Amino acid sequence: MPSIAQIAAQVRPFIKEVQPEEAAGRREAGVRVVDVREQNEWDAGHIPGAEFMPLGTVAQVAEQRLPKKDEEIVVHCAAGVRSAVAAYQLQQLGFTNVRSMAGGFNAWRELGLPVEAPLSRDQLERYSRHLLIPEVGIEGQQKLLRSKVLLVGAGGLGSPSAYYLAAAGVGTLGIIDSDVVDATNLQRQILHSTERIGEPKVESAKRTLEALNPDVRVVGYQDRLSSANIDRIISEYDVVVDGADNFPTRYLLNDASVKWRKPVVHGSIYRFEGQVTVFQPFPGARAEGAGSEQGPCYRCLFHEPPPPELAPSCAEAGVLGVLPGVIGTIQANEVLKLLLGVGEPLVGRYLLFDALDATFREVKLRRDPKCPACGEHPTITEYIDYEGFCASPAQWRAEHEPAATPAD
Repeated sequence: MPSIAQIAAQVRPFIKEVQPEEAAGRREAGVRVVDVREQNEWDAGHIPGAEFMPLGTVAQVAEQRLPKKDEEIVVHCAAGVRSAVAAYQLQQLGFTNVRSMAGGFNAWRELGLPVEAPLSRDQLERYSRHLLIPEVGIEGQQKLLRSKVLLVGAGGLGSPSAYYLAAAGVGTLGIIDSDVVDATNLQRQILHSTERIGEPKVESAKRTLEALNPDVRVVGYQDRLSSANIDRIISEYDVVVDGADNFPTRYLLNDASVKWRKPVVHGSIYRFEGQVTVFQPFPGARAEGAGSEQGPCYRCLFHEPPPPELAPSCAEAGVLGVLPGVIGTIQANEVLKLLLGVGEPLVGRYLLFDALDATFREVKLRRDPKCPACGEHPTITEYIDYEGFCASPAQWRAEHEPAATPAD
């Protein structure tokens, strides 16, 4: 079969063409403009007021969509090839005043003529690989740019999560962390660098992320999450990324997320092992698709925090430097699925990764009807600051265990 270009060359002697400058003048005078490109091309930018009618549909819908066959029509595509074929098809259908725009939309845009586009040229280039994915496209990228994600912690898990969410174009990233950059962080916390040792982590993160993507607004909270500030902070965001390294913050975050109905993408790491899940003990925002599932909350699994002596931190137990990268990027992936409404999020599913074996396994999770936070008869009606659990196991032992007596 001949190509579209070959067909256009055959029919061009039988149609009329118009230059973009003249077409612009005719448009202002009320001439109907018909765009015969494909959906992704239209989404990337189009002439204001144009009628969208992909070439493959012209023969079927033209008479219904264009009822006046003597109306003046300017047809265009990207470069003037498909529009030549469309103009000829319209003539064969009885339309008497049709012209194809030479050079098409490319020439129109190069002349600086009016273009309506949901994304800027720079954004079309930056997110071009997203725009090629049907599940994302222009509409999905716009969703991401409008979205707000809160990251609890700018450390091992928060670093890769924030990096990829910023790269993906999530419009607002809130980061709460009261700590400063330390040399021991640099083995795994990729938002920071040697020259920023001693600098607040939220400021270091903001500099890194805004340099990566100017579309992203980073809101820093140089503070520890507490019952005094959590309502004010969490209420502003769509999804929360839990990169906390202590139990008090996790329980406080859980109780607030249940109250505000915010999904929490939870991650945790220990030496060579990592876990990811999505805590969403309520129906998602959408009736169907990703985010509509309902699963357990953190307290469904663990009603109360464990004693500090049974909860070693990374500072005491250690962690493989690359492990937070694996878990943090999975967290970012779950956030994007929730924001876009695609795929199957890890709601009610606990994904476990073993770095030594390079294996993943999955554990099913169920809601606990007796859960004190999200159960049928919740007993937690106000926030609890588990201050006693903020101490590290070493601190706890120093405070609670008797001092050793020297041997005789």
